[in-house]
Amino acid sequence: MGAEEIMTLIRKPSLIRKETWIADYHAVIDTIRRRPFDWAGHDCATGLALKVVEAMTGQNPAGDWLGDYRDAASAYRHLRGLGFADLADLAAAFLPEYGHPSDAHIGDLAAIPVDTPFCHALGVINGERIFVLSETGLASVDRQTAVRAFKVG
Repeated sequence: MGAEEIMTLIRKPSLIRKETWIADYHAVIDTIRRRPFDWAGHDCATGLALKVVEAMTGQNPAGDWLGDYRDAASAYRHLRGLGFADLADLAAAFLPEYGHPSDAHIGDLAAIPVDTPFCHALGVINGERIFVLSETGLASVDRQTAVRAFKVG
């Protein structure tokens, strides 16, 4: 599937949080907690952000095409091939964006600036902290590091 075909499929779905979203959120965070970052399916987009979105809403707005890479270089080529300059723009294609990250709630996604070609890492708001993936598993950063935030349901 080419970039144009992907872009025609992208539309901001009306995601609604399930009645059990709080329990489902905690369950998926617990599952992710000890699994380290891995380009082959457990990165900040596929291994954290999309898993949380799917757990809380029952929907995966990216479908099956997002995780087609094995390392940073192929992930970046894939992102660019889809027509996105960075991960925050990718998230904005699927989810409504808040006017300011301080408006986001627990379970919403956050874009955190990083010094890589991706420009941002994706994390999940959890109160005053943002969950992110690290080499040892789940870590957190201060919520004030977010420069963009996206509504999940």
